[in-house]
Amino acid sequence: MPSWIKVGTLSDIPSLGSRVVETADGPVAVFRTADDRVFALHDSCPHKQGPLSEGIVHGHQVTCPLHNWVIELETGQAVAPDRGSTACFAVKIEEGFVWLQKDEVIAL
Repeated sequence: MPSWIKVGTLSDIPSLGSRVVETADGPVAVFRTADDRVFALHDSCPHKQGPLSEGIVHGHQVTCPLHNWVIELETGQAVAPDRGSTACFAVKIEEGFVWLQKDEVIAL
């Protein structure tokens, strides 16, 4: 059975920003887009492991602050011409609270 971690309220995550959740498997960045969708990725760019949580969120993507790689928030995949991916985790919003599913990686 999946295990969920309460991240906080939607308003705890800045619009076009992120919040980092520490897990046993390392930090997970939980992102909020301008249209209030929420996504979660391992907080590490597939290129040089830059902290994606410190990147710029635009649309449903984040740009890594180190070398400007663009990562799709929904899949964790780098946008061409770059190649690679980071782990992507399930999130849900229930009654205004954001939850992160920590047990299962949904994309890699």
